[in-house]
Amino acid sequence: MDKKYTIKDIAQMAGVSKGTVDRVLHNRGKVSPAALEKINEVLNVIDYEPNLIARNLKSTKVYRICVLLPDPVFDPYWLPCVNGIQDAITEFKAYNVVIETHYFNPESTKSFLKTHEAIVAKSPDAVLLAPLFHKETIEIIKQYEELGIMVNTFNNQVESSSIKSFVGQDLYKSGRVAASLMNLILPKGQIAIIHIDESLKNAVHMQEKERGFRSYFEEKDLSDFSLTTLKLKYTNIENKLPAFIIENPDLSGIFITTSKAYQIASTLSNATDKKIALIGYDLIDKNVSFLNQGLVHFLIHQNQKRQAYLGVSTLVEHFLFRKDIPETILLPIDIINVENASFYVS
Repeated sequence: MDKKYTIKDIAQMAGVSKGTVDRVLHNRGKVSPAALEKINEVLNVIDYEPNLIARNLKSTKVYRICVLLPDPVFDPYWLPCVNGIQDAITEFKAYNVVIETHYFNPESTKSFLKTHEAIVAKSPDAVLLAPLFHKETIEIIKQYEELGIMVNTFNNQVESSSIKSFVGQDLYKSGRVAASLMNLILPKGQIAIIHIDESLKNAVHMQEKERGFRSYFEEKDLSDFSLTTLKLKYTNIENKLPAFIIENPDLSGIFITTSKAYQIASTLSNATDKKIALIGYDLIDKNVSFLNQGLVHFLIHQNQKRQAYLGVSTLVEHFLFRKDIPETILLPIDIINVENASFYVS
């Protein structure tokens, strides 16, 4: 078995006192440059790993991390995030950390702000949030900064110097990936970029996906295609989408910028016999069902469970083990079709 080195062993090997080694390992007190160099040489040779659990148990500080999460009851896209957060809770349950999830209605800015106020009342050390509403997110991040609360974001990126870290995908590039897939499917025709339910002007994630999608066709100079943007509410899809198809007889492809591809696929299956290529996001059950039926051609998997887990775990490891938090953690842009969907769906 590998030898377990003690502070006494390291001190003897480095030719310094145990107190000097202790100060280096626990980052407290001053140490001469010469002694620090000797100790670091020994640590590198023995590949020393501190007993992080023992170190943490000596601390009486309990860190509180709150997650501001859209309620999966309103949108099943967020359900895997709950599982990712639970994985982090299970992993760090032996440590002095409390992880709480606070839900808001993803269709209501008032709910978002009210849940934020409930979190502020908890006086957390850090907050992980999904910034669905851009304007309101900027406002609450300023408040967190004034209160000395660290902020990580995931899923949607917001430009703010007050944000410690972002976990998610490059949404602009994911839009370009969707465009390249559409170009493979279709030789020409009209393509609709459809945004569902959310306010486009306040939803940066949808803007970035559309910007990436359009940039692909512009840069490739694909003049045989025309692009149109369509904003829909869930309540009017069944009426407005069939009318839009009739008004646009050249429509041959649809790119849905949210996890609601199933709403479009369901309406198309009832409203028209015309074959229209569909590309959307996320492996929620209804989307996978239409993918298997051949009504959705591709889904881009955003791995929201992994996003939430990393968002929480990087905060925990920063507080407990003084690990640096990466400014950005970008996840792969996974392309899912009927052939490989089963590998991603448990």
